[in-house]
Amino acid sequence: MRSRSETWLLLPLLPIFLVSMFPMLLIGMLGSAGLVIFGILLIRVGIACTMDAHGDFDREVIVHGYARGPDRAAQVSDLKSATRMAVPLHLSGAAMIVAGLFLVG
Repeated sequence: MRSRSETWLLLPLLPIFLVSMFPMLLIGMLGSAGLVIFGILLIRVGIACTMDAHGDFDREVIVHGYARGPDRAAQVSDLKSATRMAVPLHLSGAAMIVAGLFLVG
């Protein structure tokens, strides 16, 4: 009977490892300062998402003018959902900054 390798079971975990490798190295090498830096980066990503959403909304208004009825509601809904998605990034970034500063002091 042929022995089957279970290494293929680790393949779904590879993206999780690749995504978490940067924060682990940053925090491991820099300690609490790495936590603060990672928090700042998370806040920056949240700001970038919000700015992209506002840019898309503004571009749509400038190019096509003010939409009527359902189109306008869809544009505003997209803008609000992108802004809502950025809020957890802001909160988690602020929490990491506070935790990093708490660990230093």
